[in-house]
Amino acid sequence: MLEPKRVVFLRSNPVAPDPRVEKEATALAKHGCDVSIVCWDRKAEFPPKDDYEGIPIMRIQLRGQYGGGTKSLCKAIGWNWRLFLWLVRNRKSYDIIHACDFDTVIPALVAKSFCGKKVVYDIFDFYADMVLTLPRWLRRVIRFFDLHLMRKTDAVIICDDARKDQIKGFSPGKLVVIYNSIPEIENLVIPKRDCFNGLKVGYAGNLAPDRGIFTLINVVKQMPQVHLDIAGSGRLKDDVLSAVKGVGNIKFYGTIPFKDAIALHASSDVVYAVYDPSIPNNRYASANKLFEAIAFGKPVIVARNTNMDELVEKYNLGFVVDYGSEKQLMEVLSRLLAMSPVERQNTYRHNADVYRELFSWDKMEERLLDLYESI
Repeated sequence: MLEPKRVVFLRSNPVAPDPRVEKEATALAKHGCDVSIVCWDRKAEFPPKDDYEGIPIMRIQLRGQYGGGTKSLCKAIGWNWRLFLWLVRNRKSYDIIHACDFDTVIPALVAKSFCGKKVVYDIFDFYADMVLTLPRWLRRVIRFFDLHLMRKTDAVIICDDARKDQIKGFSPGKLVVIYNSIPEIENLVIPKRDCFNGLKVGYAGNLAPDRGIFTLINVVKQMPQVHLDIAGSGRLKDDVLSAVKGVGNIKFYGTIPFKDAIALHASSDVVYAVYDPSIPNNRYASANKLFEAIAFGKPVIVARNTNMDELVEKYNLGFVVDYGSEKQLMEVLSRLLAMSPVERQNTYRHNADVYRELFSWDKMEERLLDLYESI
């Protein structure tokens, strides 16, 4: 049993939802920790005070936008200042700060110095490789600064072994890998398979330009024996809606809750998780969709040179294609269509076994609890 600790999570989105924050916070709370979440609501569209399954959420409502380059820099500074003030004013309510990504770690480390707190730095995405709208010189400065800040923390969490390359030479004293696995899959309600007899492809996630969405849509339009269930929100939402309108073998669900997204993948025959490798951060991707697929035994389609391709090929979890190649994607879907029911069942069994043995959330939760026990 983990010794009770008071932990505050910091996140620069409204946590509505944020699967990784929610499952880590829930794991700590389940084992006796007093957990809370402080986050940034840039559009003031959620309640300032809320909760997630009993865990209190405090949202700092400060107008801003995602991306935006240097125009958003002042807002980011304002967010960090407001966050620091919250940490100081509420310093008696927590002992450990769980800072998620670079845009929360600076006020966390200042609070560590002034208030004597511990800091766990959880790197979901390496910031310098994510904010491509910023000038290159500024991203280099952020990278240098970020790597040095890691040494000031009490522990660092990364979401994939491959990300060790991103922080090479600056490794902290405590470094733990916690994959984006999914908790309590046995409690999820999975919809029954409909009467469609072909191949069902699932995609639920960010509708962004770097996810190969229209490559998938264009291929499925040419393959009437393939059905696509697609859900999500993002910059391309309206464009996706327009592209699939009136297409009989594509169903668009729009924005859906996280558990419904998992269920969508679980009820598919194959999950699409193709990221553009020309985006630096995508070359170290550890997508939720990969683990949502294999947890239920489903094969996954990923892009070459995105790190996920190494996992898929090493453990034979699915298929690797060149990003943007409609020809290769069509070949993969044709191979899946040609598989016999026995071959599909063997694939499902193999993937589920790999997930349980190497990537299950029970194993990730144990790593998280061991880390907190050591602090």
